[in-house]
Amino acid sequence: MKTIKTKDGKILKFYTTDEVFKKDSKSKFFIEAYNEELARLNLVGEIKKLRLAKKYPQKDLRQKAQMAQSVIARIESGEHSFSLGTLSRIAKVFKKEVQLV
Repeated sequence: MKTIKTKDGKILKFYTTDEVFKKDSKSKFFIEAYNEELARLNLVGEIKKLRLAKKYPQKDLRQKAQMAQSVIARIESGEHSFSLGTLSRIAKVFKKEVQLV
């Protein structure tokens, strides 16, 4: 932690990512949210891996899944969430199904 005193006497505390993670990773809520995000990002990776293995450009996947190419791009960026319906439409393109395990 780094502490800085401002001109008006306020004290600002700056924490490293490791310090914040170490503290927050003990929280049950944080652990659940972290694991959910990790699972979502793993799905994103699998979608992109399947698309590349089939040598489909995003445009082809878009047509086969009947959705906007921008949706595919946003999903693959990992920065946006997606619905179960969207995931199912993509899975069908690759002859896969979504299952709860």
